[in-house]
Amino acid sequence: MSAEVLFALAFPLALPFWLLMIVAPVWGRTHRIVSSPLIVVPSALVYALAVLPELGTVLPAVANPQIAGVAALLGTPVGAAAGWAHFIAFDLFVGRWCYLDARERSVHPLVMAPVLLLTILLAPLGLLAYLAVRALVPARAASASASASA
Repeated sequence: MSAEVLFALAFPLALPFWLLMIVAPVWGRTHRIVSSPLIVVPSALVYALAVLPELGTVLPAVANPQIAGVAALLGTPVGAAAGWAHFIAFDLFVGRWCYLDARERSVHPLVMAPVLLLTILLAPLGLLAYLAVRALVPARAASASASASA
């Protein structure tokens, strides 16, 4: 399969799960579907299809990472497709964790929607944003609990 096809497949395979978490976060089926870590398998398979045939080139670049070697690897169509599939699979895994953790903590879906959008686009920043939200949730829950008992 060509690098262009693999690149084009990675995000559409993850998109339905993102839509469920953002557009239908409280729908019972969303929670059931997103609870499975297997939702990342399609994008991970795209990654495998890109990387495994090129393992002889990829392995040296990741086993002894140097900026020039990684840049050269990512500067190829196969490297771009593999990198993109890698991003998509792990972004979805992080977004899944944020979604599930937020549901356990009763974080409002309107708070989570922009966090999840940020996670799709710039996952490390989305994760940081969620960790900030998460740090605020226990304080609000504790203050609400103290107010209720007073």
